Amino acid sequence: MIAIVKYNAGNIGSVKNALHRLNCSCVITDDPKELQAADKVIFPGVGEAQSAMEYLKKHQLVDTIKGLTNPVLGICLGLQLMCSHSEENDTECLGIFKNRIRLFPSTDIVPHMGWNNFDSLRSQLFRGVKTKDDVYFVHSYYAERSQYTIATANYILPFSAALQRDNFYAVQFHPEKSAGIGGQILTNFLSL
Repeated sequence: MIAIVKYNAGNIGSVKNALHRLNCSCVITDDPKELQAADKVIFPGVGEAQSAMEYLKKHQLVDTIKGLTNPVLGICLGLQLMCSHSEENDTECLGIFKNRIRLFPSTDIVPHMGWNNFDSLRSQLFRGVKTKDDVYFVHSYYAERSQYTIATANYILPFSAALQRDNFYAVQFHPEKSAGIGGQILTNFLSL
């Protein structure tokens, strides 16, 4: 069973539809026991860090998510919440990755929205994906690069397009909106 974390996030339906296109059933839940029992967990997100963290705290999901031993994939805000701290409303996050989340400098159009490529791919998550393949981004905040960075993208400055630590994977882009490349990445995650 694939579990999608239910919280104040806007792209849950898109993730569910992408899984259905891959002939994969899923459950949308904020029940800690269902998340722990799932084969894989997807932690999606479109929204604002502080209110999302408040939902996770209110529903006793902080320790649950941090303690998961099954493969977990964070998407967009999910990636940001898996980091230590976000500049968005000065929000303390889950701390799975020690990266800090920063606001893009206003030297270009923010948010970073649309197709962009990535490089420095180094994970089984990207099996069959080529450097410079395009994926779809929508974000105003970015994760700094660190030892957990498994892919880099560049918009105004280089940032972590994907992170990995143990069973935790996270992508800043939206694989559910990234056509065939996104489908390959989701398939790779599902086959971990």
